[in-house]
Amino acid sequence: MRIVIFAAGSRGDVQPCAALGRGLRARGHEVRLVASGRYTALTRAAGLELAPLTADPTEILDSDAGQELLAGGRNPVKFLGGFRRILGPMAEQLLAECLDACKGADLILGPSLGLLQRHIGEHLGVPWGLVHFQPSQPTGAFPHPFVPQARLLGPLANRASFLAVDQIAWQLARPFINPWRGGPLGLPPEPVRGPMHAARRDARPMLACFSPSVVPRPADWPAYVRLTGYWFLDEPAWEPPARLAAFLAAGPPPVYVGFGSMVPKDAAMTDRVVRTALRLAGVRGIVQGDPATSDDDVLAVRDVPHSWLFPRTAAVVHHGGAGTTAAGLRAGVPTIVTPFFGDQPYWGERVAALGAGPAPLPFGAMTVRRLAAKVRRTVASGEFAERAAGLGHRLREEDGVARACDLIDAMRR
Repeated sequence: MRIVIFAAGSRGDVQPCAALGRGLRARGHEVRLVASGRYTALTRAAGLELAPLTADPTEILDSDAGQELLAGGRNPVKFLGGFRRILGPMAEQLLAECLDACKGADLILGPSLGLLQRHIGEHLGVPWGLVHFQPSQPTGAFPHPFVPQARLLGPLANRASFLAVDQIAWQLARPFINPWRGGPLGLPPEPVRGPMHAARRDARPMLACFSPSVVPRPADWPAYVRLTGYWFLDEPAWEPPARLAAFLAAGPPPVYVGFGSMVPKDAAMTDRVVRTALRLAGVRGIVQGDPATSDDDVLAVRDVPHSWLFPRTAAVVHHGGAGTTAAGLRAGVPTIVTPFFGDQPYWGERVAALGAGPAPLPFGAMTVRRLAAKVRRTVASGEFAERAAGLGHRLREEDGVARACDLIDAMRR
């Protein structure tokens, strides 16, 4: 098949899709990734074709609107409304780029935001499916990651929270999507209930890119929701720079601190807080940053594969993106999540519930003393280490890419 995968987001969205694409390519499929041009090297290294989007997630998050988005926490109206304000002015161009990227496709896969694969698949007459990086299917077992308060009102409220987020997302996207459907796509407008209602009604395949060991499958999820396990893009041949190898060999395992594609408003102040907290906690550290700022106790690095680095640390501190959380848990080391927005607080809560780390420390509340206390407690805790090691072993036994590829192969039959 000629398969198109939408991966329009940060590296945490793109890298799992590249892993899936590489697995599909190994089975003889042609795979095109739709992602920011920033990820050209990553895509090509996986042996995939890239259809580049002009929107750059890092530039977006570094803008004033992006900083407002980061400050919105997990409020679904602020989160989804922020995306509308940011992407609205470039919506027409982005939609045209996505449509062009799908020419010649036999199957289109993508996330639920906007559900572009549904509209384009309907226009082209080709099958399509969903990719979920966090729980997005209604259930009575727990609420939507953006609406944790619904848990207080029981199973019915839990289910309703998912439908409410779907409806908010659709009402914000509808002013862009329906004119596009009526214009370039030549389709009737989407009904008021929105495309997610239609996707569930039609039992469209939904690939959930997370592990049942991290999010146990609710009994009320239908069969078309398939938990595949995580999709990891390993780099076994990667060799560390001499300075990194020497630093790791020179003392006890360090604590890693990095916030991925999140762009703090005052990066210099954040760096000082992190380094001071590591010293106060009495640990060595590896941080994201300029290698020239390294010293005897803290090494700054650029891009280092998490699959290589995390198993060599005493603990990891990060923003709680789905991909980074998965990498930390798979490494079998304790995790401290410092969430900014979106689903990040949810993943921090899951880490704590699994006993693989302490309760999350929101980035906006992070101080030297609070971070140092979290690090000190986490590194000293035998219980965190034991729980994290056991969970890491289970995740390393899974092959989410192979499972997803099997399901995708079955879509054409």
